[in-house]
Amino acid sequence: MNVEQEVLKVLDEVLSLGGRSASFTRETHLLGAIPELDSMAVVSLITTLEERLGVTVDDDAIDGATFATVGSLVDFVDGLLTG
Repeated sequence: MNVEQEVLKVLDEVLSLGGRSASFTRETHLLGAIPELDSMAVVSLITTLEERLGVTVDDDAIDGATFATVGSLVDFVDGLLTG
């Protein structure tokens, strides 16, 4: 599985970006840069990632830095998958 592609797919779906995530790179800023990514969307993103990838995200494992860029989110998810 390509973690980055999966994360981009979930971002596009949960935030209703209409395909905009296809142009995102690892350096694309998320939190504060994408208006659709608010606190409720963060919760939805985490829930969707947990369901799709079969991982569990502890509340204390995430902070603002997790959602700073596409790359930071992909690295976080990759870390969950590789344990």
